[in-house]
Amino acid sequence: QLQFVESGGGLVQPGGSLRLSCRASGDIYSVYFVGWFRQAPGKQRELVARIFSSSSADAIYEESAKGRFTISRDDDTNTVNLQMNSLKPEDTAVYFCNSWPLQGSEPWGQGTQVTVSS
Repeated sequence: QLQFVESGGGLVQPGGSLRLSCRASGDIYSVYFVGWFRQAPGKQRELVARIFSSSSADAIYEESAKGRFTISRDDDTNTVNLQMNSLKPEDTAVYFCNSWPLQGSEPWGQGTQVTVSS
């Protein structure tokens, strides 16, 4: 199973931007979808966006991310990025990436903390 290492989080003011990146331990070209997930304190982990190929046309966003986040994928470097703009305090969470759909046995990385606060 692939493992992912996330990076790029930080503290940002409302309205600001961050670019998250995750790198897989192996080839992701065979992975159907790669998704970005997030988990806020006291809440369940939720899917934010997923992408099937390197084409932006194959990206799917949850309602919370539409119009603000852009997911991209590079199978040559086994990386998946999440550009987050117009950040809101409710975007504060630990962000993870993983294959999708989840089978329940996937390993999770440590994630990267995103804090949106003034």
